[in-house]
Amino acid sequence: MTIYDMIGIGFGPSNMAIAIALEESLTKTHPSRDPHDILNMVFIEQQQEFAWHPHMLLKDADMQISYMKDLATPRNPCSRYSFINYIHSQGRFDQFLNLKSFNPSRIEFNDYLGWAARQLGPWVASGEQVIEVSPINESHHVTLLKVVTRNAKGERKERLARNLIASIGGTPKIPDFCTQAIQDPRIFHSHHYLQKIRENSQAQRIAVIGAGQSAAEIFMDLASHQDKNVELIARTYAPKPADETPFVNKIFNKEFVEHIYHLEPDQRLAFLQEFRHANYACIDVDLLNAMNRLLYEQQVQGKERLNLCLRHQVQAITASPDHIELRLHNLNTGTSVLRRYDAVILATGYERDLHHALLKPLQPYMDDFSTDRFYRLKTRSELKPTIFVLGSNETTHGLSDTLLSLTAVRAGEVAHVLLNQLLNQEIQAA
Repeated sequence: MTIYDMIGIGFGPSNMAIAIALEESLTKTHPSRDPHDILNMVFIEQQQEFAWHPHMLLKDADMQISYMKDLATPRNPCSRYSFINYIHSQGRFDQFLNLKSFNPSRIEFNDYLGWAARQLGPWVASGEQVIEVSPINESHHVTLLKVVTRNAKGERKERLARNLIASIGGTPKIPDFCTQAIQDPRIFHSHHYLQKIRENSQAQRIAVIGAGQSAAEIFMDLASHQDKNVELIARTYAPKPADETPFVNKIFNKEFVEHIYHLEPDQRLAFLQEFRHANYACIDVDLLNAMNRLLYEQQVQGKERLNLCLRHQVQAITASPDHIELRLHNLNTGTSVLRRYDAVILATGYERDLHHALLKPLQPYMDDFSTDRFYRLKTRSELKPTIFVLGSNETTHGLSDTLLSLTAVRAGEVAHVLLNQLLNQEIQAA
């Protein structure tokens, strides 16, 4: 069985950026050799074809970060994997400049990511789901990790790895009131929006639950359909604007990761709470203005098709054959009301703990799932492989951990540590 220097789980933007950083580092240190001949590495991706949040690629949705924060530019402005190189290669450079915007559409950024993914194809095993990661013991030490996958046909495959990168991404967060009802096809998470709304095309009364960017984008998308009545339900007094001011934006700089990591836990928690509305339960100001304008025009025309149901909390959800019923608690008055809808959309965010179950066989070699400053799982000395865990370290590394903001910089750090780790493993083996 082939022993890989490194196996990556998932091939989203985070692991793509790491593959790019490794390729460019090896090309720089070994210019006469193919990086694929130097590093025996594979990224295992469940999807057969690359797609980045495909069911939230809404027509008018823009990126919330600058195109400069792509897969490579902050680490290497000369990279051939930059967004600017992508634009130039597509023959749209002048036209893109004429947009006079730092924020490309989400559809275009997805196309950029797909463009980069195709160039990285030799590193990737697509259409396989990782179902198990287990230790290989030798002389009371774990020397290798066994990674087991299953493809769409149910076929299993085993690989051995000296090191592992787990970048699995988030899974839809389903509120407690909805854990049973979510089985109904008329109730679904925003993660599946475009697919599920097509399947529920006859729905006329639709509730969107949430107070963040996704909830607002879906509200506006549904509002463009004249046959639909749409209600956005949120606990807040008013939709909050995303804080994108220059001084707050410093929390997404690489220096802030270093700062927050070395704080005491209670200080980190205080920072996360203070800057929460730079990322969570907040909406771009432009989108808020568009929503307000739309609601005003509705008043002018004497229509009542769209509504913001604020300061209401969902207490229960009941699915019957002809409707979905929500029991809403008015947080101002303390009273409850029943509302009926044809479909309910949960724009309720994501969980970031999927790696806990996947790496459970390794728990005897760690105290918890915490990582060090460079995203390495803190393990005991008996476990020799290095395991990087990405996208689940917000409480120690700050709000940028789950975002694209520092993807390229983080990738450079991981690539540097990994290549040094491999060098040390070679020395020990010799």
